[in-house]
Amino acid sequence: MSNLTDVAEITDRGLLEIAEHEGIVPAPYRDSVGVWTWGLGHTAAAGGPDPSKMNRAMPNDIDAAIEEVLDQFRIDVARYARRVGDAVKVALKPYERDALVSFDLNTGGIYRAKLTAAINRGDADASRHFFGWLKPPEIRKRRTAEKRLFETGDYDANGDEIAIWRTNGQGKLLGVMTTIRGGELLERLHGKPVPDAGLEPLPDLEPVDEALRQVEARTLDLADSVATMRQKFDGVA
Repeated sequence: MSNLTDVAEITDRGLLEIAEHEGIVPAPYRDSVGVWTWGLGHTAAAGGPDPSKMNRAMPNDIDAAIEEVLDQFRIDVARYARRVGDAVKVALKPYERDALVSFDLNTGGIYRAKLTAAINRGDADASRHFFGWLKPPEIRKRRTAEKRLFETGDYDANGDEIAIWRTNGQGKLLGVMTTIRGGELLERLHGKPVPDAGLEPLPDLEPVDEALRQVEARTLDLADSVATMRQKFDGVA
């Protein structure tokens, strides 16, 4: 298995950004505008399997289904990264490319978007055109994250966990069934351990736990003291 980032020119943070936006759905479903979708945002427009013609039942072997999803995700990300490279004629920073790959994977609009034309002209405020693609309305959060990423390099995803959704077997999402850690997702995508995905480390909770234990101990001591004083007071009374 080849290293996906060598092929697709997208960073590991970019992969996690898309994965957290999309979530993993191992059975076909209709998105908010009725488009049949599967896996990590895969639709028939991306080429390859047509989700509307796939078996709609939830797979029995979820782990094997996730591997199939990741295989297609590699293909899709590489395709959309090539489209971005073809449409954009100026040099891009890695995080700018990540934002545009996320945008195109979701919209398929990189060739016709005012955003692309503005970037190619060198417009300082080109990123405002991310907001030219706000249908359906609930996509605003993703467009906002893509715009911020393009402008600042601030990734919305922290790689903590990516949702794995279940469906009713008839194309409707029912809810999150489990999650997968970002580090594990990257290892499975690359086919090898990823020593440093550039993620923010999770906080060390041991000092917090110790502080809570100390507070609990002091609280119990105080309760014992109050009980002793009450007994003495009752005896005097």
